[in-house]
Order: sequence, then structure tokens, then C-alpha cells
Amino acid sequence: MSEGMEIFFLLMEILLFLAEGYCLKYFFGNFLEYRMKNGYGGVCVGILYAVSRMCLSRFWPDASGSLSTIGKQAVMLCILAALALCFYHGLKALTLFLVAAFQAVMEISVYGVVVLMDYPMSWVFLLWNWCVREGMITSVRVLQISSEICTAAMHFLQTAAIVLMIRFSLGRIVKDYREKDYAIRRTELLFILTPALAGLLLCTLLRIIIVSVEGGRQEFLYHRYPMLVIVLPAILLVSLMSILYGVKAFQDIIRLNREKNSRSILQRQVASMQENMGEMERIYSGIRSMRHDMNNTLGIVMGLVSENGGQDELKSYLSELQRRLDDLEVGFKTGNAVVDALLTMKYHEIMTALPELSFQTEQLIFPKGMAVKGYDIGIILGNALDNALEACVKLREKEAGAKTFIRIISFQKGNLLFLRMENSFDGNILRKPQEEFPATQKADKEMHGVGLVNIKNAAQKYQGTVDWRVEGRTFILAVMLKNERRDGGCEADM
Repeated sequence: MSEGMEIFFLLMEILLFLAEGYCLKYFFGNFLEYRMKNGYGGVCVGILYAVSRMCLSRFWPDASGSLSTIGKQAVMLCILAALALCFYHGLKALTLFLVAAFQAVMEISVYGVVVLMDYPMSWVFLLWNWCVREGMITSVRVLQISSEICTAAMHFLQTAAIVLMIRFSLGRIVKDYREKDYAIRRTELLFILTPALAGLLLCTLLRIIIVSVEGGRQEFLYHRYPMLVIVLPAILLVSLMSILYGVKAFQDIIRLNREKNSRSILQRQVASMQENMGEMERIYSGIRSMRHDMNNTLGIVMGLVSENGGQDELKSYLSELQRRLDDLEVGFKTGNAVVDALLTMKYHEIMTALPELSFQTEQLIFPKGMAVKGYDIGIILGNALDNALEACVKLREKEAGAKTFIRIISFQKGNLLFLRMENSFDGNILRKPQEEFPATQKADKEMHGVGLVNIKNAAQKYQGTVDWRVEGRTFILAVMLKNERRDGGCEADM
């Protein structure tokens, strides 16, 4: 091999290691939080990984011994774990999966591409030999240059294919692993870790057996058994797919569990709404009963007035009557009985938690004959008020003198009904990539963080949308609904 080819292969090796370092930085960075705040943490991880790979390649070359191969694999895993611990926050169980998955994806990609592209490389050399035999190439210099160019091109394509395969595989894991803040359990960790470990062991086995030495000459296993050119890549591909689809299946399970929890919370909210509707019915029944008895009440009052010394009895009777009327008083009049009951209940919760909170609902008015069911409006407002109260409580815990408020307004344009809620908060929003809504900051993420999802589900029943934004330390939630009857004759709710 000429000196120029040696330099080319060295440069390609460095390029491959740097590309792997970039993929490692991309992979870890999408799951773990950097310790360094200046943005150089990822660069350091990529460079240190490339340097470590180069050092291992130079001072610990691949050998046929099984112990040497296993030892080199273990050292590489330790390097990845050390980079994760030194440059990223927290010792998470997920880190074990990240380390094993990255190493497995890298090894599978390398072996898969090398085996698949080795035979085309041998065909090229056979082509050159045929050209020499047929007299098409007569100059040794031309043959050497042509062979080196072809070898360099094939090696470049091989390196590019390895990098693309690694990047694609890691990208699929990052995209499919949506719940990156999920507190993974031991059995769940084993579920996604096992395919990665199986892939690593498979590649370690290939390292040990793929090269044999006979008569002082190295021979690849798939040269002795040509069928392995098809079988080995197929096995490696299946191993890689088991890693990728294992992650996807795990995330689908989490999503289904979240939907189950969301439905459970929604059912509790429905039960609460039903209780509130019963309370409103009790109030209205009481009002009707009071009206029915008004004539008798007036007769009693007139009788007491006509009696001598009946003033004290009259005063006591009227006080009791006033108390009963106060019990039947509804503090909110939005035009929708379900919403009135919900606001009454939430108002008592808010005043118990934050008596100084400014609760403004004067502009929350619903049109008569509204096609949107009061039940669905209640789901939207109930979840929104729960989130708003939680944000205000958190703000007051951080700043005892902070001003807290919740404002709700509604208005209609054409057949569109708009709901808008504003509330104070501490200004901190936890937003995750590819997530539509802010992430919950509570420890129990399975039972929390579904409020906005429930709001969206209720809005979509009326071809509606949900939007949110932040202005300073004010969180603004906007919901748009189509206020029109749907197929099946949706009746308006009170």
C-alpha cells in the first residue's frame, strides 16, 4: 500500500470516529441535561470520544483472542459511561440503556456495512485482474492508480454508509422515545436493555470468530462460507430492528398507560360534574319550592305583624328565611348551569388555597341555545382552573407577596366560541422537544400533566383548537370551539 493510501485510510478513520462522536453527542444530548451551561459540553463529549476511539485503535488493535475482544468492548462501554457521568447531570437508569444502545447500534452498523460491501470490493479487484488478462491495462502504474482510486472510493462509501446507518438508527430511537422524563422502572429498563445487550453480544461474537488465520494468511469467515454474506447482515438487521422496535413498543405502552390515566382522571371529573349538576338541581328545586310556598310565607308574616309583641318573632323568622335564601344563592351567572356549579365549587377551592387571589369571571358569558355541551365546557374549564390554581400556588410559595390572579373570558364570532384564561405563574415553563404542551414539573408524571390533553380532546369534539403562550409571567390559554350542531342533533346543555 502506498503512503498516500495509508494517509487516506488514517483520515477516513479519524473522520469516522469524529462522526461517531457527533452521533454520541446528539444521542446523549436528547436524553440528558448537560452539566456545562456554555454549550461546549456536547463538543467535548464528541472530541473525547473520537480521541478515545483513536487511542484504542492504535494501542489496542483488534486481535483474534476472545478475552482481548471482550476486554476492549468492556473498556469502550466504560468510556461511554464515564462521558455520560462527567458531562451530564444525574445517574439515571436510562443512562445504562443509552450506553448499551449506542455501542450496539455502532457495532451492528459497522459489521453490517463491512460484510455487505466487502464482496463488491472483491468484485472490483476481479474486474481489474480481468482487464489485465485481456490486455486492457498494460501499465503497472495505471493499474496501481486505478486500484487505489477504486479502493479509496469504496472505503469512502463504506464509511459514509456506516455513519448514515448509525445516525438513522439513533434518530429513530430519539424520535420514538418521546417520554424522556419518564421515571423508568427496573422491569421496563430490562425490556429495552435486553435487545441492546443481545446486539452487543452478537457483535462481540462476530469479532471473535469472523477472522481466522490459516497458513499465516487471514481469512474472513464469510469468504469460507459465502452464504454468510446474506445471513450475517440479516441477523444484524434483525438485531438492530429489535432495538428500535423495542423502544417504540415501550413508548406505546407508556402512551397507552397515560391515556388510561387520563381517562381515569376524566371519569373522576365527570363524576364531580354530575355531583355539581345534582347540586344545581337541588338549588333550582329549592327555589321552585320557595316560590310555591311564598303565599303561605306572606300570610305568616302578616299574621306576626298583626299580633302584639310579634316583632321579635318576625325578625327571627325573616333571619331564618334570609339564611335559607343565601344557601340557595348562586354566585356565578354565566348562562350555563353546569359552568355556574363548577365555578362555585372551584371558587371555594381557590379561596381556601389562596384567599387573596383575584378571580375574575365577569366576562365569562355563554349564549343561549349553545350547541356546545355544558359537560364539555366544564371539562375544559375544570382542567384549566386546576392548572391555573396549581401555578398560582407555586408562585405564592416562591414569592409570598406575589400578586395572583385568574381571569376567564368568552366571546363568540360567527359560529366560533372562544374561551380565554389568563393566570399568573412564576415564569418557568418546562418545554420538551416535539411536545405540544408544557411538561408537568410534578414527580408523579403518570397521574399529572394530562389536563391540557383532556382540554384538547374535549375541543376536538367540536373541531376546535387549543393554543397557549406566555407573556411575561402570565400564562394564556385559548380554546376555540365550533358552536354549531353536529350530525346526530347535539342538543344544547344548560
